[in-house]
Amino acid sequence: MNWENREEALYAELSFADFITAWAFVTKVALLAEKHAHHPEITITYNKVKLKLTTHDAGNTITEKDRKLAAAIANL
Repeated sequence: MNWENREEALYAELSFADFITAWAFVTKVALLAEKHAHHPEITITYNKVKLKLTTHDAGNTITEKDRKLAAAIANL
């Protein structure tokens, strides 16, 4: 998984075989987000998932919270 640093956020876009597989991945991301107490913006369009990580409390910039959650998601 490649995370792209742009506009003070980390972005990733993934493609899956179908909607159900994409949704299953997002469910895993949701569980990680709760564990990290840090929640990404998630967009699902059929088999594509877009993720955006930024820390709103820090003025919408990338922080260690974003980097840690990004690494955990990448390990799924």
